[in-house]
Amino acid sequence: MPARKTEAAPTQDRQTLLADNRKARFDYDIERRLEAGIALRGTEIKSLRAGHANLRDGYARVERGEVWLRNVHIAPWANSAYTNHDPLRPRKLLLHKDEIGQLVGTIAQKGYTLVPLRMYTKNGRAKVELGVARGRKRYDKRQVIKEREAAREMDSAIRRRVGRG
Repeated sequence: MPARKTEAAPTQDRQTLLADNRKARFDYDIERRLEAGIALRGTEIKSLRAGHANLRDGYARVERGEVWLRNVHIAPWANSAYTNHDPLRPRKLLLHKDEIGQLVGTIAQKGYTLVPLRMYTKNGRAKVELGVARGRKRYDKRQVIKEREAAREMDSAIRRRVGRG
């Protein structure tokens, strides 16, 4: 009789991207990233899974020892009768107290803010990736654009060169 395996097979984290904040990566220098759960209502998670979320103007703030996600638009669920949610309501983020304490220390420094970078589901649970970020100046943004265009030109030159081979 063969021996039984007592170990469980390793589970993979299945992630599904719900919303992405590409503008934040351009407007801010992201120095640290962290994952937080979100306390949502039933109609909010349904709307999120349908892809009706906008993180563009969102930010997070620490208030009375809790982290709140503000100004993130999750559209009302179309199939709901009267129990729909407010699209811009503040949503509580689920973090450990020691993580919140570290955030308070970091954000107390001048120029730092908490920015939502993306929302996704991980094993069926809604998560948000927060970035501890410092705002870029206008000349920094121009420099980023120059670097991106230079990299694009180099890639196209390499493709042209290799393609003729």
